[in-house]
Amino acid sequence: MNILLVEDNLTIAQQLGEFLSLHQWQVEHACHGQQAIQWAQDNCYDVVLLDLNLPDIDGLQVCTAIKKVALNNPPILMLTARDSFDDKVRGFNQGADDYLTKPFDMREVVLRCSALSRRHTLHRQQRLELGELVLDSARQQVTRQNKDVKLTQIGFKILHELALAHPEPISRRTLVRKIWHDAPPQTDALKSHIYALRNALDKPFTHKILQTIANIGYRLELS
Repeated sequence: MNILLVEDNLTIAQQLGEFLSLHQWQVEHACHGQQAIQWAQDNCYDVVLLDLNLPDIDGLQVCTAIKKVALNNPPILMLTARDSFDDKVRGFNQGADDYLTKPFDMREVVLRCSALSRRHTLHRQQRLELGELVLDSARQQVTRQNKDVKLTQIGFKILHELALAHPEPISRRTLVRKIWHDAPPQTDALKSHIYALRNALDKPFTHKILQTIANIGYRLELS
């Protein structure tokens, strides 16, 4: 899993990051709320771990902003010393998916992250319809204008991530991480797969929907 950890206490961040890394999870650490919001807008995360006491913006505001701008609407687990019932109500009202008070057992963080990620995955639509483009995740099938589009397994994964991000672009870095996780290829394999995907998805049609966004990545452009 890819985790965004938003925590200004460097000691806690380091300890939690190291513990989560033992489970082969990738952890990106943001010290400030604005930084977390920007990263959530540019990248896809499976879970966001969010401290409420941040130096620049209150964590509740960060939670609301991430829910608005994040590419894939990741579940948010709040980690905070605010333990009153009213604090929890405010957290859930601002979009939090779960709430854990400090001090916490790091093993419980792992359990809650796993549960949130599974729930989020199950809630994703098995069938995505974007205008003339239809993706069936259960059957790994794609049609455009009711015509079958033959893709490789990786080609389908790339297209699926682009469809989930639509209408926003998705960065090359995020695509590589989502497709190959923590074992990216040594060569620029993404470029080759994008080329093959473009041939299958766009070449038989007059309108090109797979767009390259300079210095960013790729986006689906659908009317």
